[in-house]
Amino acid sequence: MELVFIDIDNTLLDFDEYIRRTMREGFAHFGLKPYEPYMEEIFHRENGKLWRQIEQGTLTFAELERIRWNNVFAALDIDFDGTVFETYFRAALYDSAIPVPGAMELLEALHGKYPLAVASNGPYDQQLHRLELAGMKRYFDWFFISERLGASKPAAAFFDGAFAQLNEGRAAPLPPEECVIIGDSLTSDMAGGRQCGMKTCYYRRPGAPEGADVTWQVTDLRQIPALLEGSGI
Repeated sequence: MELVFIDIDNTLLDFDEYIRRTMREGFAHFGLKPYEPYMEEIFHRENGKLWRQIEQGTLTFAELERIRWNNVFAALDIDFDGTVFETYFRAALYDSAIPVPGAMELLEALHGKYPLAVASNGPYDQQLHRLELAGMKRYFDWFFISERLGASKPAAAFFDGAFAQLNEGRAAPLPPEECVIIGDSLTSDMAGGRQCGMKTCYYRRPGAPEGADVTWQVTDLRQIPALLEGSGI
């Protein structure tokens, strides 16, 4: 294996737990109706619709920020300015660094054996800051984040940009088929990696759909080092 790409949100850092905490604390902070678990499902439904548009190239991240919480509040029948809550939400996310179980063990096991590269959709400074807070940034050699690349996973432009940087100055280009991407999203990480020609390792979180057309599927990040070791790549 020549290089390992790893997603951040819900692969290394627990975005779902961040959502639960921020909705509970934020709703109380602004005097909104008390948080209940069903509200998280509504958030993921509305947020997922917008991120799929970003993945398809029909929506920008700036546009998502303007409408996300207005859409969520409309679905929850809450009368509040979503742009105000988005500001609160993004500020809290900037300092959120909740590790996914097994994430640190994964990084410790892979570090030194393979070059590691972040592959994330989102704001560049925010994602690096969160990795730093979590003590994870030091494990990585490369940071490929959509804001800097000008394209989001699964777009070919995201991976073309990443490999262009990786291959700069190399005598022989890095072959995608000797690289792997680890992530929790079938539509972003797995689809993008597969289209690029990479091996794919799907981290299937509780309640997530079965992976189709992936190289490996795991339910615990700590299963991955042995898979890569035994792949013979």
